Amino acid sequence: MKSKTLIFFLSVLASSSFAQLKTDSLSNKPKKENFADDWAALSKYQKENELLPPPTRKEKRVVFLGSSIFEFWKQKDPEYFKDKPYLDRGISGQISPQLLIRFRQDVINLKPKVVIILAGSNDIAGNTGHVTNDKIMDNIKSMAELARLHHIKVILCKYLPVYEYPWNKRIKAADSIVNLNEKIVAYSKERNYTILDYWTPLVDERKGQRAELTVDGVHPNLAGYKIMEDVTEVAIKKALRNRH
Repeated sequence: MKSKTLIFFLSVLASSSFAQLKTDSLSNKPKKENFADDWAALSKYQKENELLPPPTRKEKRVVFLGSSIFEFWKQKDPEYFKDKPYLDRGISGQISPQLLIRFRQDVINLKPKVVIILAGSNDIAGNTGHVTNDKIMDNIKSMAELARLHHIKVILCKYLPVYEYPWNKRIKAADSIVNLNEKIVAYSKERNYTILDYWTPLVDERKGQRAELTVDGVHPNLAGYKIMEDVTEVAIKKALRNRH
């Protein structure tokens, strides 16, 4: 009887010890970092920025700040960015207030000579609600003013034409983008910022993107990006000559 009691006691003790070891092992497991508060995805380029050396005295560094149009550009045509002082800081799906939040980390702190700001389409697409063009302009103006304060030359883009968004076809974007572009041009002229026109060379008869230059009516294909590269180079040279 005593031996049975002893065996039972030892088995309970062993089970308890195993459970404790398992609990301790789980508690020592490193916790996965929670990025729920990183609404603007600052973490995406954080390490890349930290490893980036400061620009040399003669370097004419240019930062491309935008969403998927810019992010996919370096995937579609990486040769365009190779061996150039160009930093692509596009994040797919981002709206203009997210770009504004990222502006210090992904633009100012990198000390570029020029920033190219492409913003507004995802706001219009209704990715996260209903936003007016005036609100988009408020964010664009804030970014431009921050750049000028830090002696960074500003290029503001006329957005690429979009007739409709494949993921939200109830929104007919064409006229909204035309209106936003008019506001961007008026503000750029008022403040003497360089205008980069992505709309005119890509537009078709219904104010959408030319079918032979796009993959989905929103994002350019390689041929579309090649056209964008030509007008971008002209705008960068003009911005570098701009005294403001």
